[in-house]
Amino acid sequence: MKLANPFQYPLVILVAGITLMLGVRIVNLPSQIMLPVAGSLALLGASWRRSQEPVSLNLDNPELEQQIQLVQSQAQDLATKAGELRQEAGKLLVDSSQMELLVAVQYACDRAVELPPKITQLAHQLSGSDSLLSIPELQKQLQQVQAKIPPSQGIAKEQLQKLATSLTNNLRLAQQGRDARQAQVTSLQTLVLDSGGVLQNLQNRLRNANLSDVQTQGELQELSQELSSFQDNFDLLLRK
Repeated sequence: MKLANPFQYPLVILVAGITLMLGVRIVNLPSQIMLPVAGSLALLGASWRRSQEPVSLNLDNPELEQQIQLVQSQAQDLATKAGELRQEAGKLLVDSSQMELLVAVQYACDRAVELPPKITQLAHQLSGSDSLLSIPELQKQLQQVQAKIPPSQGIAKEQLQKLATSLTNNLRLAQQGRDARQAQVTSLQTLVLDSGGVLQNLQNRLRNANLSDVQTQGELQELSQELSSFQDNFDLLLRK
């Protein structure tokens, strides 16, 4: 925990002042003892308050910084739920005939757990001196997404089509010489939210479906693959 200036936190100073007054006037302790105690309390309190605040990303764009901090929070929430689902699947899928499904579910959950550090990686990329998205970079991302659309189906295909639309918009912004970072973060946020929807659907089906039924197992594997595909799409948007 990094030290912080107590005078940046009036409530901390107030608490330290009250502690000093109570110690000297009520408990009758010497001021030579209470001053260091109150000072230490103020320093520790300010440092704790600072540790609870979102870390500044130095993006020179308050709206973008606020948005990416929101995405970080959403990704962390998704990772937590994915970890819980992974454990729950291990308890529900215990028969030998369910092992293939268990592996698929656990793999998808593991991919979702990887999201928070990837968001942090993105934040560092967006704050660099070369943070503006280049036209060749966006063209490459768009081509990769378009190549994945034809063989895809269902939710995964819909997600890729939305992603292609978003990248086309990002490319247009870049060609106009404008900052496309916020549109890029919006695309990533959509992926996180859609991943959360698939994860919730997968959890509901695992809890309520007949897990011994072969057709049901196939459907659950498809959901697991869709969840994994969202992470693949996320990787496409991360700048290497």
